[in-house]
Order: sequence, then structure tokens, then C-alpha cells
Amino acid sequence: MSFPPRRRLAREDRHAQLIDTARRLVREEGTDALTLGRLAEQAGVTKPVVYDHFETRNGLLVALYRDYDARQTAIMDAALAACAPTLPARAEVIASAYVGCVLTQGQEIPGVAAALVGAPEMDALKRGYQASFIAKCRAILEPFTEGGSLALAALWAMLGAADAVSDASARGEITKDEAVEELLRTILSMVERGRPDP
Repeated sequence: MSFPPRRRLAREDRHAQLIDTARRLVREEGTDALTLGRLAEQAGVTKPVVYDHFETRNGLLVALYRDYDARQTAIMDAALAACAPTLPARAEVIASAYVGCVLTQGQEIPGVAAALVGAPEMDALKRGYQASFIAKCRAILEPFTEGGSLALAALWAMLGAADAVSDASARGEITKDEAVEELLRTILSMVERGRPDP
């Protein structure tokens, strides 16, 4: 097999190329096929180039997970910037973005996450993203509590509901619209409960 001559890329451009190639490999052949050697072969670079960017297979899988999260966060941030500054509009964006994220991830990210089960990197990464999402939701929604606050337990319950309805929708047990609507109701109820008693 011959490859076209390698182009010299800036480090961040090469990193992006390797991530894109890794995503394609996972999508087409599954997570088990993704090794640093196979990635080097598919990207048309030497193994040391790939090792320089990721060091280990787990490092590559973590980088894929981070890249996916960054893309989904950008989508949610853009939708929030474009929506009306009302509780229903913002809650709708959160619900739609979360469910949409799960439904559009295909088999790539679940496969990556499954390959990292038990890896300390994955546990820390997942907890970090959960904490970040909860903090973001609190910042977006707490101003609508009319001087009240959102309990951390309520925010964790919202995240659990988001995972549950999104997974059910991904399995075809409920529709995307049903998942979004139920999550939207959960969010609105949480904000209502966060308001001080009259």
C-alpha cells in the first residue's frame, strides 16, 4: 500500500488530522481496531508521530472523548447565545442539546467510553464533565429562581434524568421529542422548586 507524500503540518493541525482519522476508524471498524500503529498507518504518518501526540491507546481514547465533548459544548453554547433569554427557551436548549448529543454520537463515543471503563483517566474525565455540565446549568438556570437557588442534589437528579431519557430514546423505546419534552419538564420543575416560598 502506498501513501501520498506526507505533508508537514503544524502540531495542532496534525493533532486534528489524527483525531479525525481515529474517529473515522472507530466509526468504520469499531474501537477494537483503533491502535496507535493502525492510526499511524491510516493517517500516513510514522508511529513516533502518533506516540508523540497520545503516548498510549488510553491517551488517544481520552483525546477522542474530549474532542467530542468540546464539539457538543460548542453546539450548546451557540444555541444558548441565539435563544431568547427566557426560562422556557433556555431550558429547551439544554434539553434538546443533551438529547441531541446522545442521539448523534453514533457508536463512536459509546465504544470509546466502553474501552475506557475502569481506566482512571475515564473516571476523572467523566466526573469532570459532569461537574462542568452541572455548573453550566446552574449558571444558566439559577437566575430564574427569583432569588432562590438550585440544590446540588436537584441538579444531579436532572443529569440522571437527562441520561435516562436520552438512552431510552437512543434505544428506540421513546421518541426524541418525548425525551426532550420530559427533560424540559424536569428542568422547569427543578427551577420552580428552587424558588423561595411566597
